[in-house]
Amino acid sequence: MALKDFLRNYWQKQPLLVRNALPGFNGLLTRDELMKLACHEDAQSRLVVQKNGKWHVKHGPLSSYDLTKLPKKQWTLLVQDVNHFLPSARDLLSKFCFIPHARLDDLMVSYAPKGGGIGPHFDSYDVFLLQGTGSRRWQISAQQDDQFIADAPLKILKNFQPEQEWTLEPGDMLYLPPNYAHNGIAENDCMTYSIGFRAPSHQELITQFLVYLQDDIEAEGWYVDLDLRLQFHPSKISVAMQSQIGSILKKIKWNRGDIEDFLGIYLSEPKSHVFFEQPERPLQPRLFSQQIRKHGVQLDLKSRMLSGNNKFYINGEVFKVGINAYRELIKLADNQELAPFSRIDEEAVKTLYQWYVSGYIVSENQVD
Repeated sequence: MALKDFLRNYWQKQPLLVRNALPGFNGLLTRDELMKLACHEDAQSRLVVQKNGKWHVKHGPLSSYDLTKLPKKQWTLLVQDVNHFLPSARDLLSKFCFIPHARLDDLMVSYAPKGGGIGPHFDSYDVFLLQGTGSRRWQISAQQDDQFIADAPLKILKNFQPEQEWTLEPGDMLYLPPNYAHNGIAENDCMTYSIGFRAPSHQELITQFLVYLQDDIEAEGWYVDLDLRLQFHPSKISVAMQSQIGSILKKIKWNRGDIEDFLGIYLSEPKSHVFFEQPERPLQPRLFSQQIRKHGVQLDLKSRMLSGNNKFYINGEVFKVGINAYRELIKLADNQELAPFSRIDEEAVKTLYQWYVSGYIVSENQVD
C-alpha cells in the first residue's frame, strides 16, 4: 500500500492489518536482554501479572528477583523508550518517518509467555503493533463502552466485545488509531514492538502553552479604580472590576511564531526521567571540528530534535541559525545523523559543538 493511501484512508480513521510488513523481522533483542533492560535504573518498565482472576502491576526499575519468581504463564513485561538504549531501535523507528517526528513518542517492547497480556483497553494515541518473535492474538473493537474494572491497577475494559480478531506472526503489523479498544494475548512466548505516536489532549496543550507564554509576556500598568463607588454588598465582585480585568487579560497576545516556538520546545522536551551525560573531557573546538568531518555525528539516542523557520529545537532548547547552517543541520534533524563531510558551514560547526558539550550529540565512533 502506498503511504499516501495509508494516510488518507487509515491514519486516525480505522485499523489496518499488514501481513509481512517487515519480512524477516524477528525482533531487536532477546527475552533476557529485555529483562536486563527492565532492571536498568533509567528505564521505565512494568510487570503485569494476572493471578486468580486479579491483576497485579509492579513498576520498575525491577530486580532480578522480581523476574525469577514469575509463573509459567499469564504475565507480561513491558519496557518503554527502548530507542533510548538501542541504536537498532532508532533504526526501526526511522521506518516510520512518514509520520512527522513531532508526533513520535517511543518504542515500547513487551514480552509475554502463553496467555500473557495486559487486558482489553483503550490507548489515546496512534500505535503500530509489530510482531517480533512468537505469535500474539489481537482482538479489536470500535465499541464506545469505556467502563473499567473497578479497583484494577490498570484501566481494563469491563465489557469488552471483540469485533475482529487476528493472530500476528513475526513481521506482521497491526495499526490502531486512538481510542480503539484492543486486547493482545500471547499464543506462545512472544515479543511485540509498539511504535507509539503522542497525541496531547486539548487541556494539556492549552495549559502548557499558557505556561510557555508567562515567560515572555510583559504587561505594564497596575489595577486602578479611580471611579470606585460604594457597594451595598462589599463582598461582591463588581461588574466594573470584572470589566477592567477583562480588558487587562486582552493584553495576552500571541502569533504564529509563538506557536511554533511553543511546539518546538514542548514536543522536544525530554521526559522527566531523561538526563544527558556531558563529556568528561570535551574536545577543543578545533579537534571536535576535525573529528566530526571524519566520523560524522549522530543525535544521542535520548535526544529529540525538531526544526522550524531557520531554527532548531533540541531537547527543549531553541537555536536560531543562518540559512547556510540551517541547510546543513536540517539533515541531522531529519535523519538523526550527519555523514562524514569535507565542507560544512562554520556556524553549523559552532552549533554542533554546543550540542556536543551538552551531551545532545555524539561522534559516530563514540556510539556503542
